[in-house]
Amino acid sequence: MERHEHYTYRITWSAEDREYVGLCAEFPSLSWLAATRTGALEGIEKVVSETIADMLAQGETPPQALAEKNFSGKLVLRMTQEQHRRLALGAMEEGVSLNRYLCARLAG
Repeated sequence: MERHEHYTYRITWSAEDREYVGLCAEFPSLSWLAATRTGALEGIEKVVSETIADMLAQGETPPQALAEKNFSGKLVLRMTQEQHRRLALGAMEEGVSLNRYLCARLAG
C-alpha cells in the first residue's frame, strides 16, 4: 500500500490566486490552495491520502512514489541527425564523451 507521506510534494506561490499551492508530482492533477505554506502542504497531503484510499477501494493501483522507484541511469534520446552532429562536435571540442557532455548540459 502506498503511503501518502512517501510522495513528492512541492509548495509554490500563486500570484494569480494570491495563495500558496500544494502540488504532488505523482498526482499532477491534484492541488490545494491555502493562505500559508503549512496549510498548502497539509491540504495536498490530505487530498493525496484520500485519493489513494479511493483508488484502493475501487481496486486501482496508486502510482509508485518517486522516492521508491529504481532508476537505471540509462536514457535513450531521439533527435535529428543535425542535433546529434552538433552535440558530438560540442563534446569533441570540450574533450569529453558525448554521454558526459549531455549529462553536463542536462544538469545545467
